[in-house]
Amino acid sequence: MNKTRKFRLGAFIQATGHHVSAWRHPDSQADAGLNFEHYKEITQTAERGLFDAVFLADSPGVWGGTPETQIRNGKLAHFEPVTLFSALSSVTQNIGFIATASTTYEQPYTLARKFASLDYLSKGRAGWNVVTTGNENAALNFGHDQHPEHRLRYERAEEFVEVVKGLWDSWEDDAFIRDKESGVYFDPDKLHTLNHKGKYFSVKGPLNVGRPPQGYPVIVQAGASEAGRDLAARTAEVIFTANQTLADAQEFYADVKGRLAKYERSPDDLKIMPGAFPIIGRTEEEAQEKYEFLQSLIHPDVAWGILKNYYKGVDLSKYSLDDVAPELPSDTNTNKSRLKLVKDLATRGTLTLRQLYLSLATARGHRTILGTPETIADQLEEWFNNDAADGFNIMPPILPTGLDDFVNLVIPVLQKRGLFRSEYEGTTLRENLGLARPSNRFAVKQADERLVLA
Repeated sequence: MNKTRKFRLGAFIQATGHHVSAWRHPDSQADAGLNFEHYKEITQTAERGLFDAVFLADSPGVWGGTPETQIRNGKLAHFEPVTLFSALSSVTQNIGFIATASTTYEQPYTLARKFASLDYLSKGRAGWNVVTTGNENAALNFGHDQHPEHRLRYERAEEFVEVVKGLWDSWEDDAFIRDKESGVYFDPDKLHTLNHKGKYFSVKGPLNVGRPPQGYPVIVQAGASEAGRDLAARTAEVIFTANQTLADAQEFYADVKGRLAKYERSPDDLKIMPGAFPIIGRTEEEAQEKYEFLQSLIHPDVAWGILKNYYKGVDLSKYSLDDVAPELPSDTNTNKSRLKLVKDLATRGTLTLRQLYLSLATARGHRTILGTPETIADQLEEWFNNDAADGFNIMPPILPTGLDDFVNLVIPVLQKRGLFRSEYEGTTLRENLGLARPSNRFAVKQADERLVLA
């Protein structure tokens, strides 16, 4: 193993925690979604643990469900990520902030503007998690009768990301002279108007924010469908993925890294970070007890709601929870990669419906790991050392205590093994992730043209 290679760690902070019934746990903060002090505490805990970033998933609409499940959903109301991270950046120094924003239900100009602003406010610690949105209900919030088709969402996303990058390059890094004596505020030769006209967008520019401190906020992506993998290989610098087995993780890792050369990128240009849902005990027995208590909090309505979310169009009324899980539908217009993962999970062990919902209640298809700090570290290290991961997106079951346990108990084990940093390497998210700062595309083009003329 290369001793200089270190884990990358994201803290995936989902309000009360990732377990579907986390808000009912005695240790959770029930009003977490709208409690700034809660987010401040867990973000400062993640920074104390030297995490690269905190990450928030988001959707531009309330997730669906029956009235019975909606009233039991402790994650229904929560902050918009960029707004929250702007506030959190003022009470932290090193940790990055990766916010989710949709290419289907936002516009490139406003998105480029708010993420550039976050990068300035945080002094270079912003990241954008690019999603096409799997929530079909979102369409009705934006004047659409139905959710756009999966292929078209990804086609739009590719153009969207290119427009946003072009807007971030509106100004060269040293464009603003601000010379009070001469009265010249900026160098007009270092202003670049995008003038984009494409299939989905017509955007003139320039952006009315300077070039972000990182050049571009770090581009993160989470799709694992065929279209998602190719979008990641083309545009992403970090990819969050869900894998259940080492073999599956190795296949994904090799496939996506293998696509990079097609886009003139190297393997180090993209960090692959599978999700991991750790339940940590000081003994194996304590970890198992914690797991069983969490699962006991799931209301029957919520259990059936989890199953109906994947068995769309299937009548489950003739089944009991102890029946073998029937075959899942093979197509969806929402999250194709997650449906495939759940299908694999259901068929791999011939699970009952009860076993299937219990598996999904923890981390929605991400990997659940139980054990002592040492055995948790063992399980992460195995994937890291065997070409399955560059790091992990840690998904605490409940917050704040689940993150406290990881920072206090697992991080010291990783550091002792030489797998994780003992201090931050830099001041920006890019520096800490080991990612290069991108050049301004227009400045590079001008330099190349001058070389040709010379």
